[in-house]
Amino acid sequence: MAETKVKAAPKASNSTNKSSAPKAAPKGKAATDTVKQPDPVLPPANSEAAAATGAPKATTPAQPEFPKETYLQWYEQMQLMRKFEEKAGQLYGQQKIKGFCHLYIGQEACVAGAVSALTKGDKWITAYRDHAHPLALGTSPNAIMAELFAKATGCSKGKGGSMHIFDKEVNFIGGHGIVGGQVPLGAGIAFAEKYNKTGNLCICYMGDGAVRQGALHEAFNMAMLWKLPVIFVVENNGYAMGTSVQRTSNVTELYTLGEGYDMPSEPVNAMNVEDVHNAVARAAERARAGEGPTFLEFKTYRYKGHSMSDPAKYRTKEELEDYRSRDSIEAVRHTILTHNMGTEEELTAIDEKIKAQVQESVEFAENSPYPTADELYKDVYVQQDYPYIRD
Repeated sequence: MAETKVKAAPKASNSTNKSSAPKAAPKGKAATDTVKQPDPVLPPANSEAAAATGAPKATTPAQPEFPKETYLQWYEQMQLMRKFEEKAGQLYGQQKIKGFCHLYIGQEACVAGAVSALTKGDKWITAYRDHAHPLALGTSPNAIMAELFAKATGCSKGKGGSMHIFDKEVNFIGGHGIVGGQVPLGAGIAFAEKYNKTGNLCICYMGDGAVRQGALHEAFNMAMLWKLPVIFVVENNGYAMGTSVQRTSNVTELYTLGEGYDMPSEPVNAMNVEDVHNAVARAAERARAGEGPTFLEFKTYRYKGHSMSDPAKYRTKEELEDYRSRDSIEAVRHTILTHNMGTEEELTAIDEKIKAQVQESVEFAENSPYPTADELYKDVYVQQDYPYIRD
């Protein structure tokens, strides 16, 4: 059934009721990045008393919304993302990984909830914070770690590095380094799916800084005009690089940008994997029914800086700890244990399995060769014998 445009922000709980939320920042005051920003994840509570104490913490549902297998899958996927990224950060500090490196720590539910809501034939595209998406889709950690090491065994043959992970086998159409550059590409992929009548869709991720790009608005217009099967997702982690949303845009409720195109749009508490799954499932149903695109604002938070070179001094320790207290992995872990879906021993076994996977990926990357010089001329043109001029 067709969904109507959602203009109200959801409450912190998993309830389907909606409540209107005030603007994130008062108009008369200049926000700075050295003070606590309005909560980008959860909207202020309705009552004055509740609002005075700040945004409520995410809570474990009274009854699980999904079966045991789903929660265990989420836990394993998100733990793999977390531990892989933590190891990548450590290796970057050791200068074994060089160049740019943007970690996903804290945002894992944005991917895990979407994977469980979509099908294997659907296509994925994102920006340069792109390690977690292919991990959840099934790309070998070995291939991703080797790519971070710029080795020939990497999933982009060592030529892409951290910002340009690709894996055609799992329909991951890449991380893209140009801010907002993947948005029209996502619309184009969706056009191809519609033209070929595959029944599949494209989910296109972007950061909050990308919504200021003109290409986004051009893509939104065409996607609505042609009713393309695409789910646009802005991962609003509160900061475009090191600058808060309040300082970069008059519109701080980013999902409302879709309303200018009559695009079904809604905010999602993306620190809650159940909420992510449900929002993506609704959007996918519309897309497959021929009703066109959806714009979702995933309100999330990254625990690390924009990249490994960012000390993140623009936010307070208190703000960071506040978000850590809502950690999506811990929430899933708590649900599993509280509702007897698994034991501490079973979760520990998953943790040990992931630790071994990550360590294996490091050893694989370290023992792999670098690309040979002739690789410079490959994978540039479809034509295999392109007549390069060489010395």
